[in-house]
Amino acid sequence: MGHLHYHVRDVGAAKKFWMALGATPTRLAATEVMKFPDVLVFLTEAESSGGTEGSVINHVAFRVRSLAKLKDGGMDVQLLAQFPGVGSVTSPEGERIELFDDSSENVKFTSDDGYSDAIADRHNRPVQVPIIAHHIHLFVPEGAEAEAKSWYARTFGGTPGTRWHYAAVDLPGINLNFSSSRAPVAPTRGRRLDHIGFEVKNLEPFCKKLAASGVKLEAPYTKHANGPATAMLTDPWGTSIELTEGLNGL
Repeated sequence: MGHLHYHVRDVGAAKKFWMALGATPTRLAATEVMKFPDVLVFLTEAESSGGTEGSVINHVAFRVRSLAKLKDGGMDVQLLAQFPGVGSVTSPEGERIELFDDSSENVKFTSDDGYSDAIADRHNRPVQVPIIAHHIHLFVPEGAEAEAKSWYARTFGGTPGTRWHYAAVDLPGINLNFSSSRAPVAPTRGRRLDHIGFEVKNLEPFCKKLAASGVKLEAPYTKHANGPATAMLTDPWGTSIELTEGLNGL
């Protein structure tokens, strides 16, 4: 997938939380990075205007082999009695991270008619590692779910489908889910989860393709010395997205 970039007041406490979930710590220059299969979690010391709830990204979710083993290991896992295999943990600053284990039916993804994607079929098989990223759940205005699904599938070449009963798009390493929100939601910029990131091969021509299709880049393609190439955009609903090439080496 790429990365999730959090702004936190206490980097040390956040680092401890993500490591307890199974992350391997590393760094990118001065930034603390928590490494999971398919996703990096960046931790920057900064104030935020609020958590994910109330923003266009309501929460993120991971799959684990066993919620019981996490509980036995000391994690405060809150289980959902009505949905076997589904629970959540809360970060030191109040971020809810949804978790699924292999007993859950809620993780499964069905591609839309006419689409076939062997990579997306990973959601329908047991996990092969202790923890792996599963989905990012976006809340968009009522009636906009289909439009958001179409935009992400078209813009990033994802596979459209359904995850449980949610409109969804699958990308390598992450599933994007779309729900409607009756209440207004805030853009992600400045929230605790400030932005998400997608790792892209051949990023420079991809950025040119985006521009030609009418997608505005807020920060153009830039190749940083001794670092990844990056670009930045915001989706039509307020999700800040950093595009990168070169983070796979971390």
